[in-house]
Amino acid sequence: MADITRRLGWRHLRGAPTAHIRHHRSGALVHDGTGLSFWFRPLTAALSEVPVDDRELAMTFHARTSDFQDVSVQATVTYRIADPSVAAARLDFSIDPDTGAWRGTPLDQLGTLLTETAQQHALDVLARTPLAAALVDGVAAVRERVAAGLGAEPRLPATGIEVVAVRVMALRPEPEVERALRTPAREQIQQEADRATYERRAVAVERERTIAENELASRIELARREEQLVEQRGTNARREAEEQAAADAVRAEAEAARSVTLAEAEATRSVGLAEAEAARTLKLAEAEAARSRQLARAEAEAAREVGEARAQAQAAWLRVHTEAGVDGTTTLRALTATRLAENLPRIDSVTVSPDVLTGLLAKLGGDSEGAR
Repeated sequence: MADITRRLGWRHLRGAPTAHIRHHRSGALVHDGTGLSFWFRPLTAALSEVPVDDRELAMTFHARTSDFQDVSVQATVTYRIADPSVAAARLDFSIDPDTGAWRGTPLDQLGTLLTETAQQHALDVLARTPLAAALVDGVAAVRERVAAGLGAEPRLPATGIEVVAVRVMALRPEPEVERALRTPAREQIQQEADRATYERRAVAVERERTIAENELASRIELARREEQLVEQRGTNARREAEEQAAADAVRAEAEAARSVTLAEAEATRSVGLAEAEAARTLKLAEAEAARSRQLARAEAEAAREVGEARAQAQAAWLRVHTEAGVDGTTTLRALTATRLAENLPRIDSVTVSPDVLTGLLAKLGGDSEGAR
């Protein structure tokens, strides 16, 4: 659709590159071409816009085969307007000078023309073809016949129409007929599937049998090898026991020899220790005897010196008493008292009763008076 703008009673049209614009003013052709842009007055202008690009026309129609079976055909026709001047003269491509929209429906008219023409040729070829052949080769036959019919149709060039391509996408019977036609093929496919399943099961059974035989052979071989392994283990155990016994004998002999050696060494060491201990004891005894002799000698010497000192002291004491005029009896008594005092036990405390003290005082008093 052309783009039209308004300016103070004037109109400006801007066409697309794929649209052919024809501008008549007062019956005279002023502008004619694609992608035009110009100013015009709406009251004196007659405009038409013809698309020149390729257009797709999809169509679906029903037909009947020679064996009276209904089929549906889906096709697409690609066309273009090769001569815009002729098309604008034969069909109403005029546009409104204010909005740029078509006043009529020229493309619908072209679609109706192409659809009816293609349908006529497709019905003609399918009416002479049975259903089975139509389903097998009907698509190509219908496409060739429709293309040839549209190319030979005189009305299309007279309208400025050029058919670019014809495509037939599908040719299908009614759903019930299609299911009936699919049944034999499905049965055959199912039979092939069943046969393949049986063959696969047979192969699987054969493989399972082979696997079972292989497993049995493997078990037999494994049992045989286990028997060999048991024998070898017995031989190894026996050999190991013999080697262990020999090793134990060698170890016992070595242990006995080592024990004898240790015993001899221990005896030698014990003898040496005993001799050393005896020598040390002898030395200690000799030293102790020497020390005892020295102590006895020292004690004897000390006792002798003490006795001499005591004798000298007693002699001096006697000499003092003799020189003092004391008689021998008194001296002996004094000496006896002294010896007795030396041998008496130690007295820590002495308790004097009043009676004793009174008697001593009385005695002392009497002695004093007698001395007077």
